Amino acid sequence: MEQQNPFAPDFKDLPENLAVFPLASAFLLPSGQLPLNIFEPRYLQMIEDALASNRMIGMILPHIDQTQDETPALEKTGCAGKIIEFSETPDGRYLITLAGIYRFNIAQELSTDKLYRTVKSDWTPYETDSRAFSCLGLDREKLKTLLKDYFVQHEMDCSWQAVDDAPDGKLITCLSMICPFEHQEKQALLEAPCCKTRAQMFMSMLEIAVTSGKAPLPGNCH
Repeated sequence: MEQQNPFAPDFKDLPENLAVFPLASAFLLPSGQLPLNIFEPRYLQMIEDALASNRMIGMILPHIDQTQDETPALEKTGCAGKIIEFSETPDGRYLITLAGIYRFNIAQELSTDKLYRTVKSDWTPYETDSRAFSCLGLDREKLKTLLKDYFVQHEMDCSWQAVDDAPDGKLITCLSMICPFEHQEKQALLEAPCCKTRAQMFMSMLEIAVTSGKAPLPGNCH
């Protein structure tokens, strides 16, 4: 079953230039939601500018070898998010939630007088990103078995009722974003050509992680 992303603008209205937020510790997928705590001056400026225009910023992973650099090289593909929640804290931080809308490729990094980085974005390959599929043919029992072992290995808690209730597409998107996969694995999930391929990749990554990890201890997921 196909579902339209309610936060995605019309494809023809996507901006040519996009502010980007390189972040190694988290990534965003179309139809996913990502909470962020914004405190650096350059990103405070970025959020203020986004709120004054189209409320969009691009989340992108820095290149794996340069995650600690001040101005790292960037992966070629990221995901644009739209600010759907915003609040200010007494100590000057912004708390926002981004809704993933469309992926983009970096055509060119632009020179600006802003504190943050801006790119010329190529949206062309990703017109279908606003349409997510909820029925991906997941083997739910196998998925839950793998998740239980994986979550125990990584000392993560979960709501199994939420897992049971979520449609396939939403579930894979959420799990792909929260599971602490390696950098290359996150980027591969982001660049997957379609929802079904991403689901298959996620299951394979999860199975490899579980079978190559330590034997799980008695569960703490409930």
